Amino acid sequence: MTVTTHDKIYIDGAWVPSQGSGTLDVYDSTNGEVIGTIPAGTAADVDAAVEAARAAFPAWSTTTPEERAKVLTRVGEGLAARMDEIATVITREAGMPKWLSTIVQAGLPINSFNTAASLAETYEYESTVGNSLVVKEPVGVVGAITPWNYPLHQIAAKVAYAIGAGCTVVLKPSEVAPLDAFILAQVVEDAGLPAGVFNLVTGTGPEVGEAIAAHPGVDMVSFTGSTRAGKRVAEVASQTLKRVALELGGKSANVLLDDLDDEGFEKAVRDGIGKAYINSGQTCTALTRMLVPTERLADAERIAADEVETKFQPKDPFADGAMLGPLSSAAQVDRVTGYIQKGIDEGAKLVTGGPERPEGEGLEGGYFVRPTVFSEVRNDMTIAQEEIFGPVLSIIAYDGEDAAAEIANDSAYGLSGGVWSADADRAKAFARRVRTGQIEVNGGAFNPNAPFGGYKNSGYGREYGLHGFEEFLETKSMQL
Repeated sequence: MTVTTHDKIYIDGAWVPSQGSGTLDVYDSTNGEVIGTIPAGTAADVDAAVEAARAAFPAWSTTTPEERAKVLTRVGEGLAARMDEIATVITREAGMPKWLSTIVQAGLPINSFNTAASLAETYEYESTVGNSLVVKEPVGVVGAITPWNYPLHQIAAKVAYAIGAGCTVVLKPSEVAPLDAFILAQVVEDAGLPAGVFNLVTGTGPEVGEAIAAHPGVDMVSFTGSTRAGKRVAEVASQTLKRVALELGGKSANVLLDDLDDEGFEKAVRDGIGKAYINSGQTCTALTRMLVPTERLADAERIAADEVETKFQPKDPFADGAMLGPLSSAAQVDRVTGYIQKGIDEGAKLVTGGPERPEGEGLEGGYFVRPTVFSEVRNDMTIAQEEIFGPVLSIIAYDGEDAAAEIANDSAYGLSGGVWSADADRAKAFARRVRTGQIEVNGGAFNPNAPFGGYKNSGYGREYGLHGFEEFLETKSMQL
């Protein structure tokens, strides 16, 4: 297999060597082999990138919205022309089945650039309040620190909207899945974005991420990742009182109310498996706690086991019909199997799966785990409280709607959720009781233009669409 070697980072409109000498390997999730190398950037690289971004900001922030929109549209077109390449790279980096990567991992970033282009052009930057002219202005230099599970999607959620709002950007992608970021940098260069508006520095969180969060020349940090790392970003950033947006972990509840008939209940359970296992469970919004009435627990176990065993078995993500690929890294395998063992040790009922390595054609050497369902889970168990980030579902029984709401909210997180009912109004009423940033009602589809973000330990700030655009704007009042 060809190894992609990137020996330069992108600063001030040019590909330049890192000021450090280290490199980082990138691994193929399907077989564990090295598929790329990238520079291990340094704080000095961040200094150079921030200097370039600050120098570019005055001109870019005063560029007309129409011109910003044109550039963003060209970036979207450039990504569209490389969709298959992007999907292939991210499937190898993160493990999502290729057909789904094409739609999600390659498709959603295009939507973000196109939506940001439209918003840049149509947004009302001025309004009048009494004798004041209220003006919205770009926040400045944005440091974007992004994760490995939806790598380009999360990059675009920050970069597209920040640039559209008139900001300049320093990006640090995850070192686990950075190859797609280099494709974006190439597309940005080809699109004619002025030098310094977009800068790419690769490296580790403790080195490059900390330098971005601490840098006095960075006006805002937008971070997506674990709650632990997000707390550290906020702590470091607080020393310079910069704006911080955090999109962190989740432990989302999917509540099946007691008025579902047999057909509706089965539909909800099967849908819930897919919502828990998308991207092999490496999804912050995964619906990993399924709450069912006590009298339906046995039915939920039976349906869930059937759905997992017939549809969601591990498979080469490039194979036809693949629904569940590998995890992103060996470290993730250790983490997820550790949690599965913890569930067994704490007394949860193992319905299907387990900590043993799955066997089968095409699974040799890759970062595969057995998709697992636990039942008879108490909400105080570790597997019900901590984010596992793998294909592990906890089924929790409840007695009465009030108890279901209490269990759903008994979490440090509040990022996503779901509710199913035979009565749409009842479902919406229950959804209002759940303290979470977004919630699916009877399987409502993900909307990439609706505000996305969390309550509690899931962070603060919103991404995507109008709300995501406004995150990168400051408010000024002119008294006239």
